[in-house]
Amino acid sequence: MNMIYNSPTYCVVEFRADDGQLAGFEIMDKATRREIYLDGSLAMTFRETVRGLIAQEPSIEEIDDFLSGFDGMMHQPLTLH
Repeated sequence: MNMIYNSPTYCVVEFRADDGQLAGFEIMDKATRREIYLDGSLAMTFRETVRGLIAQEPSIEEIDDFLSGFDGMMHQPLTLH
């Protein structure tokens, strides 16, 4: 587990399988306390899109705006352990 992004609004964690391959991403919306887990082809697409976004040296607001596109899919309540 590796936190790859953390802002006042969102947090993104990358998960790796035991063999080091990408397992998925968890995107958390701190304001609504909801999250989504992306795996498989959706995780791969997310990773490539994020790489393209980072190459443009975006502001925190631009990254948060991108992540807000997942808000409608976030149905899982965020729980702290």
